Order: sequence, then structure tokens, then C-alpha cells
Amino acid sequence: MEHESLAILEREIQELQRAAGAQQTFPPNCFVSMKARFVRYERRTSLTVSFPVLEESLNPLRKMQGGFISAAFDNTFGPLSYLAARCPCVTINLHTQFIRPVDAGDTITVVARVVSQSMNTMFLSAEAFNARKKLIGTCCTNMVILKRSPGETNQAERSGSG
Repeated sequence: MEHESLAILEREIQELQRAAGAQQTFPPNCFVSMKARFVRYERRTSLTVSFPVLEESLNPLRKMQGGFISAAFDNTFGPLSYLAARCPCVTINLHTQFIRPVDAGDTITVVARVVSQSMNTMFLSAEAFNARKKLIGTCCTNMVILKRSPGETNQAERSGSG
């Protein structure tokens, strides 16, 4: 099942890349730099991504810094929102609740799902687990769906939001 879901994901990513042309990078560089790996995909409703806890993400106590945990959530919400809306989306808020620390050398797995979607916005939620399958945090976000033709920018992009 997972192999099949990842094959569907790959096809959908290729479709989005063809439609976007060279103007967008999917998955984005921030996703790639965290060495993220797609694990499971439920068409346009759920995405699971794993992230190794890299040395550069550690705080002085050698735990994954909260900002990197939030980035892992955002780096899962981003591709899922793009896949669900079939066009780019921007995060307008992100609320992360940290449950337990994540040790150096661990891997976190983020399971995100689309909770609600309208014509212009989307609400998503997610949970993150460590390698022992213990909940390490939860997160929710609201996103604006950017409906535009290639090459156009909107106010959010011009002001630097998202």
C-alpha cells in the first residue's frame, strides 16, 4: 500500500511540476535541506513525512530545537496543501504544541491531514512522533490558496509573507 501511495504521489508531483514550469520548486529547497522523506500519501487528504534529527537542528541540550520541529510540520503542510489545492498555498499562521523533547540521532515522522478546505483557504492539522512512536508535538495551520496564472504575483508574495 505505501509503495502504491508513493507512486501516486510521484505522479501528482510530476503533474504539478509540468503545470508550474520552472517558476516553482517542488518539493521546496527547505524540504530537501531537512533531508525529508515522503512515507505515505492519501490522495489530497493526508501526507506522512519523516525527518532525521540532523546535527544542525540541535539546541545546546542536544535536543531538536523547536523551530526545526515547527519547520518539519510546515514542510509537511506545504506539499500537502499544494497537492490538495492543485496550486500554491501560503501559511498564514502555524500553532505548534511541543509535547516531549526529541533526541539527537532520532527521526521524527509527521502525519498531516487536510481538515477543511474552501475556495480560498485550507485548515490542516498534524501530529509528530519520534522513532519509538511517542507523540512529540502537534500543530495546526491555516493557509491561503493562491489561485493565479503562472508568472503573476499577489499581495502576499509582494509583501514577503509565506
